[in-house]
Amino acid sequence: MKVFYRLVIPFVCVVLFLCASNTQWSRDNWNNIVEADGKGYYAYLPALFIYNDLNFTFFDSIEKKYPNPRLYYDYRVGEQGRQANKYFAGTALAIMPFFFIAHATAKCLGMEADGYSKIYPVCVNIAAIFYLLVGLYYLRKLLRIYDVSEGIISFILIAIAFATNLFYYAVCEPAMSHVYSFAFITAFIYFLHTFYEQPSKRSFLILCALYGVILLIRPVNGLIILIIPFAAIEKERFLWLFSYFRKQVTLVVAGFIIVSAIVSIQLIVYKIQTGSFWVNSYGTETFNWLSPHPIDFLISYKKGLLLYTPLVLISLAGLYVLFKNNKFQFYSLSLFLVVTVYVLSSWWSWWYGGSFGSRVCIEYYALIAILIGVTYNYLKQPWFRALYSGLIVCALLVCQIQTYQYRYYFIHWEKMDKEHYWRVFMRIDQLGKKNPNSDLLN
Repeated sequence: MKVFYRLVIPFVCVVLFLCASNTQWSRDNWNNIVEADGKGYYAYLPALFIYNDLNFTFFDSIEKKYPNPRLYYDYRVGEQGRQANKYFAGTALAIMPFFFIAHATAKCLGMEADGYSKIYPVCVNIAAIFYLLVGLYYLRKLLRIYDVSEGIISFILIAIAFATNLFYYAVCEPAMSHVYSFAFITAFIYFLHTFYEQPSKRSFLILCALYGVILLIRPVNGLIILIIPFAAIEKERFLWLFSYFRKQVTLVVAGFIIVSAIVSIQLIVYKIQTGSFWVNSYGTETFNWLSPHPIDFLISYKKGLLLYTPLVLISLAGLYVLFKNNKFQFYSLSLFLVVTVYVLSSWWSWWYGGSFGSRVCIEYYALIAILIGVTYNYLKQPWFRALYSGLIVCALLVCQIQTYQYRYYFIHWEKMDKEHYWRVFMRIDQLGKKNPNSDLLN
């Protein structure tokens, strides 16, 4: 069995590569890999290393060279007469090693070394799969801290990979930021736990570097800083943190410099692009703090987190377990979840545009895994465990069927309602036939 446990992550890797190569790399499908917001995230790399043009004037010529009218999207915004990228540079930083591999391969094999020929989006796809696996690697180490058995850990890793929309965003829309955030945030939570266990300057500086990258990928994910009390496990250890940092002022300053240095990459890019260190690239798109949509965000037919990713609903049993066994963790995690849902549901487009499920929650799936893990530890009776496992398997089936339906527009990227949702719910008999929800495509 130990061999099987060690092979779980390689198994996930093989499945993801097979799915990606079959659906994304064949025929002309590769031209769909970098799409929507992903175009903006990725564009920093060819802009810097091929065109030397952070105003992205190459955009129009590339769109003509590799036309895809269905996925046309201009990520540029005007600022003081010069073009800036609407999106943040952190995702490009994560993808960068794979971009270099693609660029070197293109040159060696005589391909178009323009940043957009087939080898480049394929390598973006590989990058997303790699970071998903990195996230699972640290998730396994994190669950061991909670004394979850290796067999259950393996099952949870498969659930996180295939029973959530993490699978879709690694395979089908790999240029989006969420898979990369999942990897860095999972690593951040793991190193938080290990820092409490064995505090060291090295682990603290790693935490600071990870936090800087998390902010650079997607600033709102800076909310993960609020997980610090939960990671302490006990109130006393959390309070110890303050006394520790009072004695380590130099270390705190060094950590602040690391975070600031990483975040300043974006400010330097803005300065090069526009002459100003700050650009309000989202314009009128903002947070509506006085009118959040938490109920819609969680359970609406449009994009409800619990509806499209039922594994999250199943995991909430872990909150009951925490309440019974560790009230400090229960209250600190509950506070984090409430604040996060409030902030995310306050965005003007609380459904986050065209997406499969609530994509902005992918970042935090390590917490879902922990809740599932502590639930298994609490369930001592074999039949209770079997029932809970059965629910997770059902969630996996629901997620995979809905992923297929989303890819073929049975589930619309933005217009779903009660009528259209139940019209196709688990209707595998309709797969390959005329789309019952084709009226939403008009």
